[in-house]
Amino acid sequence: MSARLRVVLDQVVQVVDPDQAAAALDLAHGLVATAPSGCSVEAIVPAGGDPSVDGLAATRTLGLARRELAASWQLGIAPGVGGGMIHAPSLLAPLVRHDRLHDHDQTTVSLWCLDAWEAPETMSKTSVAWHRAMLKRAVKHADAVVVPTHAIARRLAELSKLGDRIQVIAGAAPSGFAVPTDAVERRAALSVPDRYIVVTGTGDALADGFRGAAASDAHAVVLDAAEGVEPAIADIAAAAGLPEQRAHVRGRLDDADRAAILAGAAAYVATSPLASWPWRALEAMTLGVPVVAVDSGAHHDVIADGGMLVSATDLAEAVAEACEGSARRLSVLARDRSRAFSWAGSAERIWALHAEL
Repeated sequence: MSARLRVVLDQVVQVVDPDQAAAALDLAHGLVATAPSGCSVEAIVPAGGDPSVDGLAATRTLGLARRELAASWQLGIAPGVGGGMIHAPSLLAPLVRHDRLHDHDQTTVSLWCLDAWEAPETMSKTSVAWHRAMLKRAVKHADAVVVPTHAIARRLAELSKLGDRIQVIAGAAPSGFAVPTDAVERRAALSVPDRYIVVTGTGDALADGFRGAAASDAHAVVLDAAEGVEPAIADIAAAAGLPEQRAHVRGRLDDADRAAILAGAAAYVATSPLASWPWRALEAMTLGVPVVAVDSGAHHDVIADGGMLVSATDLAEAVAEACEGSARRLSVLARDRSRAFSWAGSAERIWALHAEL
């Protein structure tokens, strides 16, 4: 095999989704590191973009900024991109007619979650419409659609006519994700209490996590909360039996702050049953934090025996157990499970996918 794989890095200038932006760069580094003999990696970036990935053979800088590029590619207009093997770590890809057989052109894309179909109320109407439109383009023109779990693959198969073009390739925790040396100071600066669990999820699903905090006599720190939802989350906590002053809501944090908060938690609790890649669960496992999650397809695929998977009604009792008698055992299981995921492994499977195509 001798070829050049071209990777779309659309968020090097404008970050829209921090998790996916970091994943794209980590994957690009992995693709460079695992490139088969005679093969190389090129980046495709919007106007003004600098991918800052060592080892790239070249960078194709397009004439449009990311926002305009998203609109153009949604309409199937992709001037200046060129052909060859292209992989997009999201749905933002030049999904146009191409000839894989004679010209050896290939286009593959990644889809990390199905929120635009399963939880459209958590997104803007514009974003929902864009994701749905791009999936339709992927059905027409993508040679493969990569999803991170088998549960998402099954659900996507129900939503689209992709057939065997759906491929499962997992992600990983951010490269170098670890407890910072100043973790204590970071937690203090973020006003994090001494004894707490970390909870993620949306809407009423958070109530199950709050009941777990109450049962464990702990505070609850909510990560990744959208702007302006603090009053609603406080009401959910109070209704679940957790005093408002023991519910601490935090928005998007950088890797170091997030690692500091996760590392200090008695447990990490994932309450969302949606078909999406559980970014925080994998980060918690990487740090050896006991993990409790609502039993869902995605959590079953990723967490597996690395944590406790329970029904929503059993979540509070499981959190109490995770914070006490089972803490050490769950910490060991979490670290062991996290080792199953790496960006080098993901990159090798992307290379293999394009070789098979």
